[in-house]
Amino acid sequence: MPKMKTKSSVKKRFKITATGKVLAGPGKKRHNLSARSQKAKRTNRGSQTLTHADGLTVKQWAPYGLG
Repeated sequence: MPKMKTKSSVKKRFKITATGKVLAGPGKKRHNLSARSQKAKRTNRGSQTLTHADGLTVKQWAPYGLG
């Protein structure tokens, strides 16, 4: 049985924690930032954990984990 491939976009955008949660960077931080409030920009710093359902989808795209 051949190996399954990991989606290239998942390798670049997500990390999996030791407890199995999926971390992702927030969206809407690239351009048109003048239209967003300072509070919205501030809360989008760092990384955010995905919901359980979205995390399962990402893990399907990375069958052997992200390492």
